[in-house]
Amino acid sequence: MKKIITIAVIVALVLIGVICIVQVNRNQKGSVSNTTSITKEKTPTLVRVNEVTRSVFYSPQYVAIALGFFEENGIEVELTNGGGADNVMTAVLSGQSDIGFCGPEASIYVYNEGKTDYPEVFAQLTKRDGAFLVSRVATDNFSWDDLKGKVVIPGRKGGVPYMTLEYVLKQKGLDPSKDLTLDDSISFDLMAGSFAGGNADYVTLFEPTASLTEKSGIGYIVASVGAEAGEIPYTAYFALKSYIENNEDLIQNFTNAIYKGQKWAKDHTAKEIAEKIVEFFPDTDVETLATSIQKYKDIDAWSQTPVMSEEAFEKLQDVIEEAGELEKRADYTKVVNNKYAKEAIK
Repeated sequence: MKKIITIAVIVALVLIGVICIVQVNRNQKGSVSNTTSITKEKTPTLVRVNEVTRSVFYSPQYVAIALGFFEENGIEVELTNGGGADNVMTAVLSGQSDIGFCGPEASIYVYNEGKTDYPEVFAQLTKRDGAFLVSRVATDNFSWDDLKGKVVIPGRKGGVPYMTLEYVLKQKGLDPSKDLTLDDSISFDLMAGSFAGGNADYVTLFEPTASLTEKSGIGYIVASVGAEAGEIPYTAYFALKSYIENNEDLIQNFTNAIYKGQKWAKDHTAKEIAEKIVEFFPDTDVETLATSIQKYKDIDAWSQTPVMSEEAFEKLQDVIEEAGELEKRADYTKVVNNKYAKEAIK
């Protein structure tokens, strides 16, 4: 009798063990499956973005990266520095970068060449020129007439920084071709170094480079080009038409992240912004960054939304046309694609 009971107990224990093993296996399989599903959902899409230069002028973009707004939208941004709008456009056209970030004039030029797969601007970030005029000599009462007979480093001819400065000079009654010398032989990323080397009387620099130049005693900020020029669609994001058509969700999510960065930057102080983006400027302290950022806040440099208006686009073409760099005006409805920007602000 005891043997029968013992055998029965053993059989029961074996059956319970088998059932438990089966249940554990089922749970493990379910767990692996769920983990895989979650991993797939959380794996961000890599987007290669080529920016024209590294500047606090683009603070809303760095805010969006630093605060995880892109990650929230399933995007991992790989940011590279083009060192000039022409280099940014080349990177996009050659497929080295997915999205370009520079002046919209680059997209206008390519569209006017008649390419079928041309770049479309889909989000605007800044609405004024971000350059500050830096003088080699300190002055308390700067006048634009002080530039007469002087040498100025303005950036690449045909680029928005150069053309906007020309626009301002003409508004101030100066003839850029006669009253002063605009040395456009210096590439965008070497302008500060060239000025420091004594190659000009004035240079236009973005922040924080302008403030760092002043802090080092090499030059002195005397004017804001953006404050004098007024509103103009200065810097925007673009991608090839084919890329946008094949990645509509990605472009929408990218624009959503940018808009969130714009709103955050608008609602926070210069110091708060500086503390969030300092990792993008390892050679600059928070205090200097905050000073630079405040300069842009003071001139209302950032767009409130990523939408580019037709009026702003046409003013940009006015500036390019006046500079003699535009053979024909581009169609706003072709070059600018506001579909994603308008959806982002709903």
